[in-house]
Amino acid sequence: MAISPELRDWLLHSDPALQWQVERDVLSAPPAVWQATRARVTTEGFGAALLTQQDPDGQWAGGSFFPAGFFDSDEPEQPGQPWIATTWVLRDLREWGADAAALGDTAARLDANSRWDYDDLPYWGGEIDVCINSYTLATGAWLGADVSKLVEWFPAHQLSDGGWNCEAEEGDSTRSSFHSTLNALRGMLEYEQLTADESLRASRRRGEEYLLERRLLYRASTGEQVGPFVERFVYPNRHRYSALFALDYFRAAALHDGTAPDPRLADAIGLVRAARQSDGTWLQTTPLAGRTWFDVDVAEGEPSKWLTMMGVRVLDWWDTAH
Repeated sequence: MAISPELRDWLLHSDPALQWQVERDVLSAPPAVWQATRARVTTEGFGAALLTQQDPDGQWAGGSFFPAGFFDSDEPEQPGQPWIATTWVLRDLREWGADAAALGDTAARLDANSRWDYDDLPYWGGEIDVCINSYTLATGAWLGADVSKLVEWFPAHQLSDGGWNCEAEEGDSTRSSFHSTLNALRGMLEYEQLTADESLRASRRRGEEYLLERRLLYRASTGEQVGPFVERFVYPNRHRYSALFALDYFRAAALHDGTAPDPRLADAIGLVRAARQSDGTWLQTTPLAGRTWFDVDVAEGEPSKWLTMMGVRVLDWWDTAH
């Protein structure tokens, strides 16, 4: 997709965590260019700032998923999930392209010191929430931790319709969730990309089919749009599903697997295309509430560089194939 010089310059004037992806995926820059930018993620900007917040025991904010003392404090917490604890920070650093070597022995320190809020389980073994386990699977592969128990967990907890649901382990649902399924897929794909282990591929393909049968947007039972969240694009998306983030996953999976875009993605592509502004940008919707270390994107209603980068690379992938 051709972009204007103004849009190109706007996107390039970004934190290294975003800039290298613009160079690689939007501008098709030579590997030496974007790799040099990616190498700066741990020494400049967002990535470097998060690394300075790490605790001596390897954690962030003293906790695995929630900050230390979150459930004990009498002080009112600001609305929403806090996004400052270990799992969320590591997810950001990994997805921003940080070099795992910059985290040193973090995997070993977490193995020794970090426990889940649920049942005090050891960190790299995961717990019962599929979204948490998906982040941990990918992060463990990135940092070289032993995540073999999680590799076994995903096929064992895949529901009969092909997807996953964070509420299934509590017996609250037997049907899959768009949100949970996309998070599971993202974790399994990244695990395969990082390790070259294809043992989760069949399970991943079943999960992809769950979303593809619904064309990423619709209920299987009624054919109606599953909810307004599919067209509310937001960065950081954390655990939130949207058509844009689902398409960004399917682009990554197709490039990894060497396959063409599935025709059933067409409706979601149309939704993403319709959200593009006349200047070529995509707008931020309502950011997810909760405490953060710092802001990494714009306020609601403003043009988002992160969403624009994703929108451009998704449409370019689709349009090139067609």
